[in-house]
Amino acid sequence: MGQFIDLTAKDGFSFPAYVAEPSGKPKAAVVVVPEIFGVNSHIRSVADGYAAEGYLAVAPSTFHRVKPGVELGYSEEDMKAGFALKTAVEALPAPGVLQDIQAAVEYAARGGKVGIVGYCWGGLLTWRASAKLSGLSAAAPYYGGGMTTPEESAITPKVPVMAHFGNNDHWIPLDTIEAFKKAHPEVEVHVYESGHGFNCDQRGSYNAEAAKLARERTLAFFAKHLG
Repeated sequence: MGQFIDLTAKDGFSFPAYVAEPSGKPKAAVVVVPEIFGVNSHIRSVADGYAAEGYLAVAPSTFHRVKPGVELGYSEEDMKAGFALKTAVEALPAPGVLQDIQAAVEYAARGGKVGIVGYCWGGLLTWRASAKLSGLSAAAPYYGGGMTTPEESAITPKVPVMAHFGNNDHWIPLDTIEAFKKAHPEVEVHVYESGHGFNCDQRGSYNAEAAKLARERTLAFFAKHLG
């Protein structure tokens, strides 16, 4: 089990992050960027899972600049609340929440090389982080909403990227995933027989087979680039 600590961004803003420590010396570190539901029980369990694999895992609160203490579930109401909060964070002046993720990367570096993984909106932030942040060695966005749009696809990552998508994702049309693959031959793209949110075992869209395979691939990817 992990615990929440406070981190401070470059602009002096303080925010919480969930930190899960491995049982022994970390072999590397992973920053876990949440969906639009905050650092909830699912994201904490993802961080705990990476800690169980020997990584120092850090999950920063990406909503704290607009609302503290956000921990949502997956109901229709929660979805609306999360989307509104995401919209508010996206409207912040640059670099916005990326400076909080940068602070999480810098804290995580005490565990060694740092990878970043993110889900849904966190997947988009992970994709942006791969191009705009320093101190990363690998990035693994899962179904990053918006990352296949022409604007976001124009980003050039500075580190190796493995991206996971579902072929029945109503937020990310398959033709945009194909266009993304063509624009980024350097990115390892995997497409699963699944919808959006397939990694989350608290959502109706959970796909155990896809989640297991994506996790195995991501762990192998991190072992290669963070070792």
